[in-house]
Amino acid sequence: MQFWKKLSQIERQERIQKALNENVNFAKDTSLGYPASKLDGKVFYSDAPFLKDAPTLQTYVANPNHIGCHTLGTSEKAFKGTQEMEREVLNVLAVDIFKAQPDSFDGYIAPGGTEANIQAIWIYRNYFMYKQNAKLSEIAIIASEDTHYSIPKAANLLMLDWLNIPVDFDTRLIDVFALETSIINAKERGKKYFIVVSNMGTTMFGAVDNPDDYTQILEKHKLKYKLHIDAAYGGFVYPFSNKDSVINFDNPKISSITIDAHKMLQAPYGTGVFICKKGLIENVLTKEAEYVEGMDLTLCGSRSGANAVAVWMILFTYGHFGWCEKIRVLQMRTEWLCEKLDELQVSYFREPFMNIVTIPAQFITKTLEEKYDLVPQKHGGDNEWYKIVIMDHVEVDHLSTFIADLKETIHAKKGITLEV
Repeated sequence: MQFWKKLSQIERQERIQKALNENVNFAKDTSLGYPASKLDGKVFYSDAPFLKDAPTLQTYVANPNHIGCHTLGTSEKAFKGTQEMEREVLNVLAVDIFKAQPDSFDGYIAPGGTEANIQAIWIYRNYFMYKQNAKLSEIAIIASEDTHYSIPKAANLLMLDWLNIPVDFDTRLIDVFALETSIINAKERGKKYFIVVSNMGTTMFGAVDNPDDYTQILEKHKLKYKLHIDAAYGGFVYPFSNKDSVINFDNPKISSITIDAHKMLQAPYGTGVFICKKGLIENVLTKEAEYVEGMDLTLCGSRSGANAVAVWMILFTYGHFGWCEKIRVLQMRTEWLCEKLDELQVSYFREPFMNIVTIPAQFITKTLEEKYDLVPQKHGGDNEWYKIVIMDHVEVDHLSTFIADLKETIHAKKGITLEV
């Protein structure tokens, strides 16, 4: 690990305080030109005594704005202290987790994985149009039917066609034959440039796509593409549970990755991450943002620096080994659940290196769904699956109670009376 360390509480507090001291202080400094301030003191008490021991909350009150991208060019100097902490976070994620070379990437802490995915597709659409002279009608998105809804949302916003590739019902693997057929048909319709979104942990199943399934077929047909990895859910799980994973920046075909810190990392909601290789993000420069120091290369514009500090706080509280240990515990709990389902002869889908177990709807009654807040694949009719996500708060005791209720439900369906 080049950048990821475990720091003591005092070290973390001192680092955050140093960053805040380097930022503009709206409570003390004469800052006349910014349409911003600290959080309203009549509502958010900046002098509350507990804040001195809560550096992340101090950052929220200070209200730094991280508008722009701080891995490229200059940035608003008023918030340079916490901007540097954002760069420290990106170094950990890009270099230590996803194996990029130092200074070989750009990125930012986004307001969520949805924006980060749209950011990627926006970049590649513009790249093909600006650098390859592509027409809008010649560009298409490829992603599986299990992909996150942010992809069809991006297709709608950016006026692109989406090739929705079917997957096997039981294995959730991409139907490679259907994929090639879809690409051939798209090529015949005039599509020449493809934006590929490959999943590292789908929302419903935790399934992990093989990016090679896409790239081999596209290369076979001599088509141009950019490959984005949607690791919004799996980014803080899969690289730690699967030590042999090759889905990272070591793969020269991967151009960008999305991660969500507000899922497994338990950062505040509205905290995603977008990382891409150098030389790409410039394709979405908004030249008209002339009053912003540096370059605005993001979809959102203004964003909270406090979210970046929250991610920094989590990463440097655990350190690499502490995080590996946490993921190992969650994997053990997931395996325990699967063993109990096997004993009950209840079928399920589980990607071996992920902590999501998805059970066919035929085994789940409305009572079980409501009691355990199980999430259906589709709300309303025609639902075929329910998922259980083994998060930090889900302990074996909770799972044991669920298994007992599930067992009782199965016996009741079979007309078997359980002995007390």
